[in-house]
Amino acid sequence: MNIELIPTREDERENFTANLQAAFQTAAQEEGGCDIDDEIISREDILATIESAGAQTLNIVRAGEIVGGAVVILHPNNHNELSLFFVDVNHIGEGIGFAAWQAIEARYPQTKIWEASTPYFAKRNLHFYINKCGFHAVEFYNPRHPSPETDDDYFFRFEKAT
Repeated sequence: MNIELIPTREDERENFTANLQAAFQTAAQEEGGCDIDDEIISREDILATIESAGAQTLNIVRAGEIVGGAVVILHPNNHNELSLFFVDVNHIGEGIGFAAWQAIEARYPQTKIWEASTPYFAKRNLHFYINKCGFHAVEFYNPRHPSPETDDDYFFRFEKAT
């Protein structure tokens, strides 16, 4: 599958944000992790991630169509983050996620360790990160072991050495 990663332009941010929110909302509803009116990720959180130091916001493009997106945060020590990652809800199950992940790894070959996270209820994401992409669960955040970076109660943190 031919996937391109194209930097998201400033004028595309609103569309990127809306599509990311829709993808996260759909995934949460499918997994039973939220009510239909719950906001899974706020516009403010997305923009804060996009604007964070080292962040690169990318459209995932197939055959000229934007089919997803990612925010990668690069650090000087090459311990980099896949901070936000989504496939458009109309293209789930088409192999885009794995092809996009392979393109991300190829785009940043200097990375020594990748880090990602996902909510505990997101079984599809757990399968994707562990079984498809080769990440390892290294931490489970919960009320007895809270995340130092977020107030979300139940999250897995993954790492992948390259």
